[in-house]
Amino acid sequence: MTPLISLFTGMGTGLALIVAIGAQNAHVLRVGVQARPGTVLPLVAVCALSDAVLISAGVLGVGALVQALPSLIEAIRLLGAVFLLAYGLMALRRVLRPGALVAADAPAGPGRGGAVATALVLTWLNPHVYLDTVVLLGSLANQQDGDLRWWWAIGAITGSFLWFAALGGAARLLRPLFARPGAWRVLDLLVAAVMLTLGTHLALAP
Repeated sequence: MTPLISLFTGMGTGLALIVAIGAQNAHVLRVGVQARPGTVLPLVAVCALSDAVLISAGVLGVGALVQALPSLIEAIRLLGAVFLLAYGLMALRRVLRPGALVAADAPAGPGRGGAVATALVLTWLNPHVYLDTVVLLGSLANQQDGDLRWWWAIGAITGSFLWFAALGGAARLLRPLFARPGAWRVLDLLVAAVMLTLGTHLALAP
């Protein structure tokens, strides 16, 4: 296998894991729609850089350490469940309170620090991140011969940067649609459904 093939294979595999709507993507989407100045770019960078660190850790063999520390994953699972459920309930509250959905005034969202901090929590307190990104992607990368594992990892990391950049940009393009309160209601309903589903799944996971 050539370096170029390894790179594109890694990119495709990485995209297959991150494109599905999850907590991280839902957060980027909502913040991107709000389009507060100076918020989207740092948010996208933090999400993509977090993936880069996790994928690199997997290639370096940290996946074996993650599997050897089930108690740590359990603690992360519980903390992540609490945060996701709280986030979901706040989104549901916005859906049920029309007064908070005055879209013409662009609902006040988190500033740069709040958006980035939330993204960090959604990423690093999600146990599936360690199992999917560190263990799974790390294992797949290490199946490549020699230095090809790093070409594969670079591909997966590049896919993450491309996805989050596209998601943040696309969300800003949707801003005119959210001049209507009903659109905000639908978005917050989607966010609530994603967060509450994931939070419940984490809380009840064996």
